[in-house]
Amino acid sequence: MTTEAARKPSVLFVCVHNAGRSQMAAAFLTSLAKGAVEVRSAGSQPADKVNPAAVKAMAEVGIDMSAEVPKILTTEAVKESDVVITMGCGDECPYFPGKRYEDWVLEDPAGKGVESVRPIRDEIRTRIESLITELVPAQHPDAQ
Repeated sequence: MTTEAARKPSVLFVCVHNAGRSQMAAAFLTSLAKGAVEVRSAGSQPADKVNPAAVKAMAEVGIDMSAEVPKILTTEAVKESDVVITMGCGDECPYFPGKRYEDWVLEDPAGKGVESVRPIRDEIRTRIESLITELVPAQHPDAQ
């Protein structure tokens, strides 16, 4: 591991099913941070597959999530992350002192069509852009 990699901030996005909100957030952070942030996502009760409407909504903004799969939340993932952002998993996320925790209240896209997922996607992007400026001050998201 290089010294630069050791300094790279890491973020874990957690929602119940790891099929919509946390997957979109991870995809935005991966895309917009351009490798400056280590990104993880997980769910306390992962679904069988990523929400197709979320995949379609992200494809509309040029981000391909079609190969992503929901992952189970592990204690190790929380331990290895500097910032843990929950999206509706409540008390199921393990707590470790010294970590930065945020709870983003976002509508659950489960069972919704792409028209209903777009505003959730756009809210997540806005929050990710703000997060990047906090974690990587020298890097600003691309102006669209």
